[in-house]
Amino acid sequence: MHTATTPVVEGSRAHAAPRKMTALVLGALGIVFGDIGTSPLYALRESLLHTTAGGRALEERDVLQALSLVFWALMVVISAKYLLFITRADNKGEGGLFALLALVPERLRHGPKRQLGIVAVLVVIGSSLLYGDGAITPAISVLSAVEGIAVAKPELARFIVPLTVIILLGLFMIQKRGTGSLGILFGPVCLLWFVAIGAIGAFHIAKYPGVVSAVSPHHAVSYFVEHGPHGLLILGAVFLAVTGGEAMYADMGHFGGPKPIRRGWWLIVAPALLLSYFGQGSLAIREPAAVANLFYETVPKGPATFALVALASAATIIASQALISGAFSLTRQAMQLGFFPRVTIRHTAAEQEGQIYIPEVNWLLGVGCMVLVLGFGSSGAMAAAYGVAVSTTMLITTCVFLVVAAARLGWRKRAVAFGVAFVAVDLPFVIANGAKFFDGGWVPVALALGVTLVMLVWYEGRRLIAAVYLSRFRSFEEVWPILQRTVTQRVGGTGIFMASADHGVPPILAHLAERSRLLHKQIILLTVVTRDQPMVEPRDRLDVEELGHGFWRVHVYYGFMQQPDVPRALNLAVRRHLLQIDEDQVTWYLARERILARPGGQLPVVLERLFAFLMRNAVNADRYFQIPPEKVIEVGAQIDL
Repeated sequence: MHTATTPVVEGSRAHAAPRKMTALVLGALGIVFGDIGTSPLYALRESLLHTTAGGRALEERDVLQALSLVFWALMVVISAKYLLFITRADNKGEGGLFALLALVPERLRHGPKRQLGIVAVLVVIGSSLLYGDGAITPAISVLSAVEGIAVAKPELARFIVPLTVIILLGLFMIQKRGTGSLGILFGPVCLLWFVAIGAIGAFHIAKYPGVVSAVSPHHAVSYFVEHGPHGLLILGAVFLAVTGGEAMYADMGHFGGPKPIRRGWWLIVAPALLLSYFGQGSLAIREPAAVANLFYETVPKGPATFALVALASAATIIASQALISGAFSLTRQAMQLGFFPRVTIRHTAAEQEGQIYIPEVNWLLGVGCMVLVLGFGSSGAMAAAYGVAVSTTMLITTCVFLVVAAARLGWRKRAVAFGVAFVAVDLPFVIANGAKFFDGGWVPVALALGVTLVMLVWYEGRRLIAAVYLSRFRSFEEVWPILQRTVTQRVGGTGIFMASADHGVPPILAHLAERSRLLHKQIILLTVVTRDQPMVEPRDRLDVEELGHGFWRVHVYYGFMQQPDVPRALNLAVRRHLLQIDEDQVTWYLARERILARPGGQLPVVLERLFAFLMRNAVNADRYFQIPPEKVIEVGAQIDL
């Protein structure tokens, strides 16, 4: 019986891995490739319109040159830089700027007093720019999809902006319900999208196969030879074809590493994109007048156009959903690492830690998207604002990657060579997009500067508060003689004091003892520590140290992708017999800091007032750490930085 069933088990295992890989690749189509996958809606159109901006008639060489630039941008930026190199710098499977920052050596991240180093500041700026991208991407993607209805029926043009706003409003309204039930449709819908645009592109390539000659780099080079330095500006339009590429690195943690993403790119996404772009190029050569609505002109007017609009709208909604979820994840990482004020985090799926909803971020992005649609009115106008944030983020990612490659991957000599090559690719895109700054590119930059200011002020303010606390009572040994003199009675139960410093003692402990002259028989000094890794396993969650006299110091460790649950961690300590706690006799003591913001502090008064504002509006510590509010006593503390 045993030998008869063994081949079945082995067979199921043999087929399990391919099935799992197929599922991962299908999932990546919606989450990773949604943004870059919808770029054919506008990328080549904008590149060709830029080429003929002076009113000159479109010629075949213009199309071949623009196509060649798009083709080599995809090959160099996506296929080479991201998939072959950047994705190698994973932090235990996770990617993204904050995961990359955690791989940077400590001496390069912080100064002697925990001030931020230049690499950390770059990461903060790059991450802030992603919020600017987060406001523009859904707006331009959905707007460009809906614009197709005007191709089918021009009289419907006046409904484009209202319909786009309604779709975006609905998209942001459903975020609080989570997307777990809809998520299973994302991959198949995006697969249908890629198959459709690839098939349409192949149909048009067959009508003019000569368009395939654009793969020769001499067409791209000839563009710059003909146009000189001014020709560099076309890269701002060409860059639209690679926006969304950073998701291949930022989201690879959802798929256990880069392998499913690489397979999805080479087997499905890259062929579909190239067929679509070259098919559009074929149509532009044969019918130059079609350039104004190039993507939708690839199908006959009427029902086929409406069907393509519906499919494009679904694909852009999925792309927008992936970006919104990415903004939630980025915010949680920033918050865990001390770069962002505490905000409301709601889990939308009990079985999946990664599915969260942050209302503050959701509606910041939502309002930003709808304002952009109403302000710009068309995807063509919005294209001028698109690319500045993303290209700068890509350059910052390259720079931080090179630091990690030299320090952690042992690429000291190769890092220089790769650095020159990668920066030579990224910098022209940044310069070209920078030329669009006053045409709308300032919008995402302004939003990013605001987020950067919040992150830097919050980090510095919390660092200074920790320094103030640590300077008052550096150790338990210092505070114990004071407690002995002031405390007249130890009462039953357990008092838990949240301590921001690893080894100091919260000043509210001494303050409370001095005013009440009472302390619990058991005191726990609890510090939550965020590790430089995505996840911390439960076996590594706790570090418990007995200090004597009924005092205990407890460190609770989490990864930057995890949500702290301090009561659960203490229950774990009880189950492991590290502590003895009666939950009914527990009282939590939290400090409610009030920042005085007086002149002469370590922060300028304006920034200290901003920090005080952020402190007042941050989510209470009990909610953030999931502490039962009925067991909490808050103790006021006035601090002058």
